[in-house]
Amino acid sequence: MHLHHDDAFPEGSPHGSGGSSRRSPDGGRRALRIGLGGPVGSGKTATVAALCRALRDQLSLAVVTNDIYTREDAEFLLREAVLPADRVTAVQTGACPHTAIRDDISANLEAAEDLEEHLGPLDVILIESGGDNLTATFSKGLVDAQIFVIDVAGGDDIPRKGGPGVSTSDLLVINKTDLAPHVGADLVTMARDAKVQRGDLPTVLTAVKAAGGITPVADWVRARHADWTTPVA
Repeated sequence: MHLHHDDAFPEGSPHGSGGSSRRSPDGGRRALRIGLGGPVGSGKTATVAALCRALRDQLSLAVVTNDIYTREDAEFLLREAVLPADRVTAVQTGACPHTAIRDDISANLEAAEDLEEHLGPLDVILIESGGDNLTATFSKGLVDAQIFVIDVAGGDDIPRKGGPGVSTSDLLVINKTDLAPHVGADLVTMARDAKVQRGDLPTVLTAVKAAGGITPVADWVRARHADWTTPVA
């Protein structure tokens, strides 16, 4: 166990002051860590799987999943063979999933660092929260950027209701847009309300399981990785 949790991001980090260093314990550049949160059933694991398929030939990836008592999300990713088995690991939180990504982040930090120690340098580690709600956010000491996934079947009033996940995540994904006609969701209203809540922060309306549906999310991850690896002047 070798948790590396400095008190501040270096200058130029996406989150400014506070959080963990870009350096790994051996002094090299650590992987960009991206957290994925969102309500139960919104499509977090499907988004992780689609990102792995879209990016695995270009970036060196690994995944940390969080479940309260099981390894269900990790086992799904392994069955889908989105990455080799040694690149997927699970944290069993044993309690509220928010705690393991926001408050006591030690288990997730250890899992991420162990992946890099055993696999060598990685480009991106995706850290998926357990099932949560609109209040869930990741500690800046754990991740460098946050994706929040909601879906149209949860109601087209979710963006209007806001909450930290909707209003402050680095990328909001409004998923399952293909279901909108079947559940009476107004995508124009959802996009407008998300803009009100988020200002200039980006929002993607898509269906991640559809052909090409993950493309805008994968493009965003590529851009964050390019920023991460650009030397700070």
